[in-house]
Formats: sequence, C-alpha cells, structure tokens
Amino acid sequence: MDRSYCNRLMNTVETPSPASTPTRSPVCQSPYARSPFKSPSSSSRENYYDRFVPSRASPCVARKCLFGSPRKDPLACSKQQQSNSSTDPPKVENLTYKIALQNELLGNRITEVMDPQNVEVGKALSVVSPSKSNILKYHSSPSRPDVLAPYSLSPVTKNSQQLLLSPRRVTRKISKTPFKVLDAPELEDDFYLNLLDWSNHNVLAVGLGTAVYLWSACTCQVSKLCDLQEVSDSVTSVSWSEKEQMLSIGTESGTVQIWDAAAEKKIVDLFGHTGRVGSMSWNGDKLCTGSRDRDILCWDYRVPLVPTARLQAHKQEVCGLRWSPNHQLLASGGNDNKLFVWNMSSTSPVLRYNEHMAAVKAIAWSPHQRGILASGGGSSDRTIRFWNTVTGQALQHVDTGSQVCNLAWSKSANELVSTHGYSQNQVIIWRYPSMTQVAKLTGHTKRVLYLAISPDGQTVVTGAGDETLRFWNVFYKSRSHKEPHSPLNLAAYIR
Repeated sequence: MDRSYCNRLMNTVETPSPASTPTRSPVCQSPYARSPFKSPSSSSRENYYDRFVPSRASPCVARKCLFGSPRKDPLACSKQQQSNSSTDPPKVENLTYKIALQNELLGNRITEVMDPQNVEVGKALSVVSPSKSNILKYHSSPSRPDVLAPYSLSPVTKNSQQLLLSPRRVTRKISKTPFKVLDAPELEDDFYLNLLDWSNHNVLAVGLGTAVYLWSACTCQVSKLCDLQEVSDSVTSVSWSEKEQMLSIGTESGTVQIWDAAAEKKIVDLFGHTGRVGSMSWNGDKLCTGSRDRDILCWDYRVPLVPTARLQAHKQEVCGLRWSPNHQLLASGGNDNKLFVWNMSSTSPVLRYNEHMAAVKAIAWSPHQRGILASGGGSSDRTIRFWNTVTGQALQHVDTGSQVCNLAWSKSANELVSTHGYSQNQVIIWRYPSMTQVAKLTGHTKRVLYLAISPDGQTVVTGAGDETLRFWNVFYKSRSHKEPHSPLNLAAYIR
C-alpha cells in the first residue's frame, strides 16, 4: 500500500471534520468492531451498546412485575370497585400476602397489617413509592439489610416471619338483615312513648295497645302479663328493674303499675301524675317517672303512698329519662328541646343544655367513660350531641340527617347504636369518639321508635310503626363482671 495514502488515512481518522462527525444514536456498532482510536469528545458522552440487560433485582423491575405501572396506585380501583369496597372491606389475608411479597422482593420491613376497615388502609402499602427512573437503565441493586440467618429453617426473612406470626384481629362482620322478625300488632307509632325493654333475666317486655306481653329469649315463648282494657286504659311505657324481675308499666291515665313478672302478680299502683307516663328509669328500688304533666316523680315502691321527690323544670312533656351507670345523676329530655341533669340532693337541675332544636327523647350514658352523656334530637334537629357532665362542657355533635329516636351504648366496645325516623328509618352503628359509621341497617318501613339491648350486649331489638320487632347482631358479647368469691370478702356473706 502507498505510504502517502496511509498517512492521509490516519490524519482523517484522528481529526475528523465537523460535518463528518456522527450524531448520537441508540444504534451503534458492536463493541467488538469498535475503532481503536478515540474521538476527542468521546469522554464527555455516554457509551451505548447493542444489548440492554436490566438488573432483575432492581426494585423498579419488581414493582412493575408485581404491581403494574408505577403511575397507578396498587390499591387504586374503579368507581364500581370503590363502591363495593365500602360494603366489603379488603381481607386481611390479601393485605398480608401483598406485604409479605414486598418484604421478600423489595426488602421492606413491614411487620404488621393495619385494620382493613380503616379508611387509611392504603398506608400499609404506601411504603413502596414507585420510582420514575428508567427500568432498563443498569444500576446496582441496594443492599438488603434483612437477610436470612445462616441456620434459619424458614424460607422467608425475619420481618416476614414476624408478619405471619403476628396475631390476627378478627374481622367483624355485621349482618345487614335481622336474624329474627316478630309481629307486633297494635304497636303505637308515637315518638313520645317507650314501649320496649329487655330485662337482665333475658325477657323482653313490649306494650301493645292495652296489653303487655313478655317474650322469653331462652324459650321463645310469649305470654300476656296484663291487659288494661277492663279499666279503659292503654300502655304508654314499660321499664324493667335492674336486679329483680320487677316491671313498671306507665299508662295513658297517669297511673304507674308495678308488677312481679315471675309471679305474674301486680304489686302496687302509683298515683301522682295527671297525664300519660311516657318515660321511666329505675335506680335500685327507686323509680323515676316522666309525664305529659311536665313533672318527674321519684318513687320508692315499698312506700307507694307519696313520691319521695318531685322535679319540676321542663315546660313541656318529659319524653326521656336515664340514670347514670353510677346511679348518681339523672338525665331528662323534654319536648321543650331541653336536656337537664339532676342529682338527688337538689330539686333543681345541676346542668342545663339548650343546644337541641327539637324534642330530646334519645338519652344514653356511656358505660366506658365517666360522665359522658349522649343525646339525640327530633326531626327538626337530627343531631347526636355529646356532653361531659363532669366539667359541664359540650364535646361534639354529628348531623345524622334524620330524626333521632333512640340511643344505646355497647357494653363491650366504645360504640353506640342509634335508631331514626323521618326520613330514612335506619339503624346506625357509630364508633366513638370519631363518630364514623360502622354499619347502617335498613328494613323497617316506618319510624324506628323503640330500641332495647340484650343482657349480653350482643343483640339489639328495634320496634317501629310497621308493627314489627327486628333482632340484629351488632356488638360483641360483653364480659361478665362477677366478683370473685373470697373468704376475706365479708360483705358477700351479709344478708
């Protein structure tokens, strides 16, 4: 070959002209056919090759393979799926499986599963935020701090072992349909009456027209206790005593009858009201009754001639009465939209609440927190309000959207159930203090005016103007509070 030709060729390769400089392109020559001569600008440019082998241990690859596109949330779903998730929460097993995959493949350190009913359940999986980096760009995988022990017999890492061995919270399932429905003919559709109560001996009392019927939850047998048709009167309220099988019956004429339900025998008549008796509440051997005559009378049925106290503060009918769990305070609600709290050392209310805009019939004391009182207003108010009777302050309130007819606290959890009238006729389970709805039960075609809870705290029964009684399983069973027998407890042997 001509020597001058070789010199010219070498000069051309070493000093290329600007016009002949190739542009950057993803398609380049094979590394085995590259020229041994470097371009002056090659050090400032990236090298491109004809093969792309991504790192399979890369978290980006794992995210794409397991959870799809990084732009989509792993828990994202369609509107139809979101509507279904409101009724059917995600299962704990599915979340556990996903989190275990993340621990093993992505090197996460999640050791517990959140409550599936929590609205922030997505935080359990949000630890892995998809990266926007190029999946095909080679980079070394991060070191995994959680590795298997050299002598471990488990195929999973320590965090996954802790996740799988952690105790599982049983998912609570509340049936949307009642497990029992009883006919209740002549059950009055009157907001101011209280015609349903469940005793500690597991007997349900219901007032139907002029008669009072007893239904045993143990034998499912029904018996008639009394009938007021002979005296041309009707039943307006019923209430069981806490210890003995004593049932008080309020009437339209204002008379209060005390019955021994076990012996089916009337004990005494209490005369003192001039209007119908729509609300009653027991406190040991003492009974407080509220009437349309706006008075609250306190009785000791062992001394039935005169009431022991007369409380006067309401301007209209007294439609709600409830003693506190420690038997020290009495809460009363009236058709004058007022809520009063009394103690037996004074004939004047110690606390007055005027925030409700309608009649206050629904009243319930919390068995879990001392001094917490819940009250509900009628169709013009539609709110549930909470009060701290220890400090006298108003705590919080929630608008339910319909008339609040009854309230009752769960005996085992910090939850309460409310029944409603106009216009939705529903039963709602609330979680306190967040006041989030646990469940909404429907089935009644008229106002759900009556509510009672079973002795074990698991079942609630509701009565409505559609003349039906519906039984719902909504709470867990409460633990029995039996005092341990001890020879040192001398009070247990005193009679």
